[in-house]
Parts: sequence; structure tokens; C-alpha cells
Amino acid sequence: MKKSIFKSLIILALAGVMFTGVAAAEEKTYINGIDANYPPFSFIDSKGEPDGFDIKAMNWIAKEMNFKVKHQPTDWAAIIPSLKAGKIDLIASGMSVDEPRKQQVSFSLCYYKTVMILVAKKDNPIMPNQTMEAGVKWGVQRGSSEANWIQDKLITDKEKKFNLQQYDSAPLAMEDVLNGRIDVAAVSQSSAEEFTEKGMPLKILGSYGQPDDETAYACRKEDTELLNKLNEGLKRLMASATWTELKKQYDVR
Repeated sequence: MKKSIFKSLIILALAGVMFTGVAAAEEKTYINGIDANYPPFSFIDSKGEPDGFDIKAMNWIAKEMNFKVKHQPTDWAAIIPSLKAGKIDLIASGMSVDEPRKQQVSFSLCYYKTVMILVAKKDNPIMPNQTMEAGVKWGVQRGSSEANWIQDKLITDKEKKFNLQQYDSAPLAMEDVLNGRIDVAAVSQSSAEEFTEKGMPLKILGSYGQPDDETAYACRKEDTELLNKLNEGLKRLMASATWTELKKQYDVR
């Protein structure tokens, strides 16, 4: 009798260990590196908490695909090195897909197309055809696809002589436009609209030639399991009513 009870206890203990192991696997936490100043996709709210379209979308996907996610502000210029070094596990923060990045990371399905434009201060008389003249001061986010495109396609290939200044975020570049330190800023249309809706006196000058960017999530090339979860989660989210609600909430067109 005692032996039977002892065996039963061992079986129960082993079952508990197995159950704990399954639970731990189900509760895997991934670190999402975000740009903390890129509304409406990712930003820090008035309470100091991560917020934005991509934050809420990734929270939904994590719940749907049975994992946990923690959002960690990360220097954008170093975000891919941080991913490759294992400091973060994914990037869900309005990242544009381009060839140099494709060589370093795996991208999920595209979920948004980013329109790139130039903005100027509302009372600045500069015309769109004057923005690439010598001496005109441009601002752009450091490490962004637009910074790379402008450098490669306009300054190097077309030998444009305007001055390019790089910033830690797109809002900082737009603030310097308002302060008169630079003439124009190259930003996404969604960022510009976010700024103008807050009453900032900016005007949109239009495109500077960069094609629309596809936006997707990124992870390490070897993390195929995570990539599959992101793709399946995105498919489910984009087919749900929540997707429409999030786009409306964050005015993502």
C-alpha cells in the first residue's frame, strides 16, 4: 500500500514538472525594440507607458499566438545591431523594409505602406522646387530608410548640394524646422499629420522622390519560429474587427 502511494506521488510530481515546463514554454516573453518617439506607431504616453498602433497590434498578436511581449525603447540607429546581439527579439515599430535591412534581418508580411514627404514651417516661403538647392538645410531621422535613401539617391547619385542634418527622431527634426534651425524635414506623412493635428504650424511640401516604403516587423534570420508566429498573428489581426478599430484609434490610413 505504501509503495503504491509512493509511486502515485512520484507520478504526480513528474506530471507537475511536465505541466510547469509546458506552462513556461507557453509564457515565453519576447522583447520588442521600439522607437519611443514615432507616433502614431510607437511612443511613450503621459504615464510613461509604451503606446501606439504597433504596440497595441503586437499586444493583440502576442495574446492570440500565446506568447508575452515587453516593449523596450531602443536607439533607432542601433536597433538592428541590438536585435542581432540578442538585446531585443523583434522590432515592431513602423520599420520600413529595404534591401540593406533585408540582408540582416527577416521581415514579416507587410502591414502598411509609408509615404515619405518634406515638411517646412508654415510661413517659410520655400517652394518644393527649391528644396534641393545648395545651402538648403534638411533634417532626417538618423538610421532611418529615408536617411539612407537621401544620402544614396540624392546626395551621392545626383550630387545634390543641400545640407543634411540627422536627428535621433523625426519629431526632433520637425521641431528644428519650427525653430528655424533647418528649412525642411524628410518624414513620413503619418508623422507630419500627427504633428499638424496638434496645432504645429507646419506645411507639407510633397514628395522628394523616395518610393513608398513597405512597413513590417523584423526578427533575427534564425528565428523562424517567431517569424511564423508574427506572420500568422498579423494575418489573424488584419482579418479581425480589431484591425479596423486600431487604424481608426491611431488614425493610420
